[in-house]
Amino acid sequence: MKERRAARRLALDVLYEAEIRDMLPIEAYREREKLGWAVGDEENPLVATEQPIPEVLAYARKLVESVQEHHPDVDVLIVRYADRWAIDRMPVVDRSLVRMALCELFYGGGDIPVAVAINEAVELAKSYSTEDSGRFVNGLLGRIAEQELGSGQQAT
Repeated sequence: MKERRAARRLALDVLYEAEIRDMLPIEAYREREKLGWAVGDEENPLVATEQPIPEVLAYARKLVESVQEHHPDVDVLIVRYADRWAIDRMPVVDRSLVRMALCELFYGGGDIPVAVAINEAVELAKSYSTEDSGRFVNGLLGRIAEQELGSGQQAT
């Protein structure tokens, strides 16, 4: 769904900003609402094009709120399954993506297949983070999903 992909991109941007500026994610979201959104398209994500549609903004807000609400719980999972990686040493983008994907899987209402949530996070990692981030995000989310949800299951 193209709207959800755009919403994930917006949510990642807000989560990144919140962490860098040491503010709550919903505060960063509200600030963006006031100041405006810089939204690119698939081919050039860093160039502002147009105001996001309401469905995109609503899903981005849902993700941001979910990460803020469930941050402690998802961080427990990240720490448990991130082999030899301290959570505070992970790139901010990777950490934000993993949190967002886990919130989508565990608290998103069950309409996102595990493979879709993981794939979307991996694609964002490849676009916005380090060369190895796609593999890292894929491996970490895959381990968590397999152990916590069972393989091939839909998130609840």
